[in-house]
Amino acid sequence: MKQSAHVQHRHDDLTGAHESIAGGLSLAFGRAERAGCRALQIFTKNSNQWRAKELSENDIASYKTAASKSNIRDVIAHDSYLINLCASNPFILNKSREAFCDELRRCALLGIRYLNFHPGAHTGAGEEQGIRLLIESLNMIHDQTDGLDVLSVLETTAGQGTVIGHRFEHLRDILGGVAHPERMAVCIDTCHVFTAGYDLRDASAYESTMKEFDDVIGLDRLVAVHMNDSKYPLGSHRDRHEHIGKGYIGMEGFRLIMRDERLRNVPKILETPKGEDLREDRMNLRLLRTLSKRSTPVR
Repeated sequence: MKQSAHVQHRHDDLTGAHESIAGGLSLAFGRAERAGCRALQIFTKNSNQWRAKELSENDIASYKTAASKSNIRDVIAHDSYLINLCASNPFILNKSREAFCDELRRCALLGIRYLNFHPGAHTGAGEEQGIRLLIESLNMIHDQTDGLDVLSVLETTAGQGTVIGHRFEHLRDILGGVAHPERMAVCIDTCHVFTAGYDLRDASAYESTMKEFDDVIGLDRLVAVHMNDSKYPLGSHRDRHEHIGKGYIGMEGFRLIMRDERLRNVPKILETPKGEDLREDRMNLRLLRTLSKRSTPVR
């Protein structure tokens, strides 16, 4: 696999989870460490609000201090769930574009290299129009944030409703259509690709899916994997995450990911349900690390 120049990771355990920023962005590091994370995903603001107060100098300093003291070096941000960069409603589209620009700037202030986002929903305009509008949005956003060292990371989707991004070809067309492809990267969500119809459950199916991803998009574009089992079966187009090994993907699929040398340097982030004590994160991370060991039987 050719490694793109913009993808830089260490050769160690890069499993982690999405953790809460309740009480302040810097507190996510403590939660991540208590859960046993070696990588981290956060929101940089409330995920269900369009706007957030600007990051203060104290917010930025506290975050950077916590980051410098932490053993976690790979941090990914996830954008707000409200953002839809291919919305047919002009009001929503403009709000989404403004909000995404703001989130890229927040990442730059914090020193976060990757901003993960869902491609969006065309809301009835059709996939071709949705992709065209998303490309237009990304071009406008990247022009307005020129010079920022933050990549816009397209996440694969399950294809529920009118959501685009559930075929690898959609992501290929977006990457090929933007004016600044060097500002882009890709994240695979295991639940999403599985319910979109890409099988991961055994060695043959897994290799077929990964080969198709590499052929259509390129593994050199991959900067994160969201590690989520699925509550719904293959091709169901349902986006409901389940704990590792408890869903329709099953243990073997995650064993294959954890032992795939091509993904060795790619952060693997849990987005599975959990309580405040983070017990579930600890359980899932232990399981993933066990599956990565070659002597481990899969049940």
